[in-house]
Amino acid sequence: MSASLPDFPWDTLADAKARAAAHPDGMVDLSVGTPVDPVAPLIREALAAAGSAPGYPATAGTARLRAAAVSALARRYGITGLAESAVLPVIGSKELIAWLPTLLGLGPRDVVVVPELAYPTYDVGARLARAQVLRADSLTQLGPQTPALLYLNSPSNPTGRVLGLDHLRKVVGWARDRGVLVASDECYLGLAWDVDYPGPLSVLHPEVCDGDHSGLLAVHSLSKTSSLAGYRAGLVAGDATLVAELLAVRKHAGMMVPTPVQAAMVAALDDDDHEKQQRQRYANRRAALLPALRSAGFAVDHPRPACTSGPPAASRATTRSRGWPSAASWWPPVISTDRAVGSTCGSR
Repeated sequence: MSASLPDFPWDTLADAKARAAAHPDGMVDLSVGTPVDPVAPLIREALAAAGSAPGYPATAGTARLRAAAVSALARRYGITGLAESAVLPVIGSKELIAWLPTLLGLGPRDVVVVPELAYPTYDVGARLARAQVLRADSLTQLGPQTPALLYLNSPSNPTGRVLGLDHLRKVVGWARDRGVLVASDECYLGLAWDVDYPGPLSVLHPEVCDGDHSGLLAVHSLSKTSSLAGYRAGLVAGDATLVAELLAVRKHAGMMVPTPVQAAMVAALDDDDHEKQQRQRYANRRAALLPALRSAGFAVDHPRPACTSGPPAASRATTRSRGWPSAASWWPPVISTDRAVGSTCGSR
């Protein structure tokens, strides 16, 4: 199976890191994008309080967690009409994305559409299911094909692009006319600034889907908004029938979030103050980083979301010629002497 997969991106970074580390001023590593801010005390306390739970966790998540997720998605992102049965905790969003095509029963005859420049796990997940991958950023690129699954990612990792309301509505309408499932990766939905009204929208927002979640899944993560990358805490929400199917398969596979982590997720989802503080930390770093990059000659194509940046055109061409896997690697790994800059949000 591993022979059908690209090289794992982080495994390719050793030489680049060694070169950057040799620079007299040291290395600024923006490769993995792992959070560095401490977990909020109330989340750590919730984790510890549930630490003595001896039994197996509920694959569906506790009732308290599902209720907290529904409430937070409504409060933070305007997602309404979600039943608690239409939300499912996952072991980090990467796990869900990697296995979604398989969990949905896709196979060699199925086509999975992923953005042209994208988080590599979309491609990997399709390969694990032995499905076909088609890279496209517009519906016109798809031609006559009817894919089984189409991924959206807004705000985009790595480009920072935010898809507008009209674009999202067009994709949802097109997909419904053809029976195509839309999976929207919304891990950075809460990390965008200076975006015109109505701002980044979930595919489940009523202005996008008219309150009808059928055929739609939204993937969310607490890795960046709550600094819980080490907890592996994510969730998927949307079409209740699809969520029930995912749950049914995941029960057999033992894909369950540990009980203490579920308790920590409840604390994180119930509290907006720490989430706002974390958002402000990223905003402060963005305010410092953007002018510094621009003054150094870097191009920042979509500056509004917090977590992404890219090298100037010359560096883009250079890094693509150095053996980075094509679709899977939008990461030039580190800031070094040739100004190769990678995404600061490269992991989930």
